[in-house]
Amino acid sequence: MPQQQQSHIHIMQSAKDKLDKKKASTEKAGQDPIWERIKAEAVAASESEPALSSFIYNIVLMHGSLEIALAHMLATRLGNEAFPSITMLDIIQDAMLSEPSIGECARADILAIVDRDPAVTEYLTPFLYQKGFHAIQGYRVGHWLCQNSRFQTALYLQSRMSAIFSVDIHPMAKIGKGIMIDHAHSIVIGETAVVGDNVSMLHSVTLGGTGKDKGDRHPKVGNNVLIGAGAKILGNIKIGDNSRVGAGSVVLKSVPSGCTVVGVPAKTVKCDDTQEDCPCWSMNQIVPQP
Repeated sequence: MPQQQQSHIHIMQSAKDKLDKKKASTEKAGQDPIWERIKAEAVAASESEPALSSFIYNIVLMHGSLEIALAHMLATRLGNEAFPSITMLDIIQDAMLSEPSIGECARADILAIVDRDPAVTEYLTPFLYQKGFHAIQGYRVGHWLCQNSRFQTALYLQSRMSAIFSVDIHPMAKIGKGIMIDHAHSIVIGETAVVGDNVSMLHSVTLGGTGKDKGDRHPKVGNNVLIGAGAKILGNIKIGDNSRVGAGSVVLKSVPSGCTVVGVPAKTVKCDDTQEDCPCWSMNQIVPQP
């Protein structure tokens, strides 16, 4: 048996053993509904599109958990000749199985995409095809690597994701769950940025610094925030909970909770911290001009 194949079998068996131990208590409480839904949709997709059946089987149906399947998806997309997919797989599986919150966040992200993106009707769609979902899961692995003092590997992973997904998220950034990055082209999130839970952002968003100062220099985005396409939020400023940044805006000052800002530079056009539908869920980007 070739050495590479033996290595692959060893990795798979090791991952399976770890997963069996970690999921023993969970299985007593019932199945994983999101993973079961993905598998059911994968079976239906394979039957309706036979040309994709091998791809879907290799990425989804042959695996016993969302974590292992997601690790295979990311390794397949991010591996190359210099850093083979099989090596990448070992690293990603280690992160997935060592840190349960990565899988929990991935499930929350899938639900967020299905709920907020009108083009998505199946759980399988973001899992297989959406680079915004793939990029945020890759970031989570990179963040775990940083927390375990594996900075060079984390930076390599960041570089690969930037090249493959056109999404550049520093692995030291702090990002919550229930994240939707729609279209996900030209996203930049800096080293000391913080993104809360249930945040939606569209393409070409930057959470950046204002120069070459070191230290805490990037935005802090609260929960339930919507950031429109092309928005630039710069500096160590706070974007309050339930706020909205209009498309194309350049935000240089903190935004209070429940407020909408638009323009260059951005100005407040509306504040309503008691609104029933938070911006991240409504995805309403039509706002009055200042």
